[in-house]
Amino acid sequence: MPDFVDQPRTVRPGEELDLAALESFLRRRFSVSDTGIHVAQFPGGHSNLTYLIQLDGREIVLRRPPFGSMVKTAHDMSREYRVLSRLHAVYPPAPEVLLYCDDLSVLGAPFYLMERVRGVIIRRDPPEGLAFPPETARRLSESFIDNLARLHSLDFEAIGLGDLGKPQGYMERQVRGWMERYHGSRTVEHPEIAPLAAWFTERMPAAASPTLIHNDYKYDNVVLDPADITHIIGVLDWEMCTLGDPLSDLGTSLAYWIDPQDSPALQRIRWCPSTSAGSLTRAELAARYARASGRDVSSLAFYLAFARFKVAVIVQQIYYRYQQGLTKDQRFAGMGEVVKTLLSAALHSAETNSL
Repeated sequence: MPDFVDQPRTVRPGEELDLAALESFLRRRFSVSDTGIHVAQFPGGHSNLTYLIQLDGREIVLRRPPFGSMVKTAHDMSREYRVLSRLHAVYPPAPEVLLYCDDLSVLGAPFYLMERVRGVIIRRDPPEGLAFPPETARRLSESFIDNLARLHSLDFEAIGLGDLGKPQGYMERQVRGWMERYHGSRTVEHPEIAPLAAWFTERMPAAASPTLIHNDYKYDNVVLDPADITHIIGVLDWEMCTLGDPLSDLGTSLAYWIDPQDSPALQRIRWCPSTSAGSLTRAELAARYARASGRDVSSLAFYLAFARFKVAVIVQQIYYRYQQGLTKDQRFAGMGEVVKTLLSAALHSAETNSL
């Protein structure tokens, strides 16, 4: 029977770890034999880097910032570790963390270790050979949005994360901050920026009651049960988790969700099999979230437009690193076109006030 569990690969050039220093560090903290360690790298992700450490038959995941990053606040390992250390007990899909290290002599950057969540990860398409009939696609998309509503229902004060962010004025700061990030990583001029900036200011929605938000909730950040891929057993990549407007979290998820009727340009950058027969559309996801959460989603077009802009900026920051020679990862070479597509889609959402 095929094994569809997500597997690591050979470490990408330029992203190797200092194995001698890492092994010495691990030996001081874990009971290990003299068989040494083996390190591989998980292929997904364009920001923080994720490695699988095999140590005496035990599998441990290591997370560290990307090499060459100049955006220090976007890669706070101690913050991500703290979120997971509080979250796992009340929200089991959050991985269980083991330890945090801020000793730069080990790997040259802070990092943390966590238990591996073994399961299936769906990226642009399901793994080759994995059945994905309409009923499975529908149930998975339902589980996906229900799990987000579940995260937003958590009592963040009770679990000790009440000081994680400053929810008052959250969206105003988001618009201002991401505009600044765009200009700080700009490589070419994009005509969509000026009208988007004006529209975000004019259409800013009233502040919503804050919740814990993931900020990058999408298919390739969820781990699925190999026995039933409609069951979510893990949620990964908590680096941008904070307290804020839950509709901004939903907007981000929808920004990664391509509908069958979307433009050919958006179809080319499809991140997940959201166009598969049976999958809910963005409008259907929004309606299901509204039912599950009891929240008014009538202003969701604002959040989708902003989320598309935000994802464009994230891609632009990665592309900037590539342009500056700070990373040699060839996956990033064509990201300038992705930025253009996302900015165009953001402006379309704004101008049509639609999902």
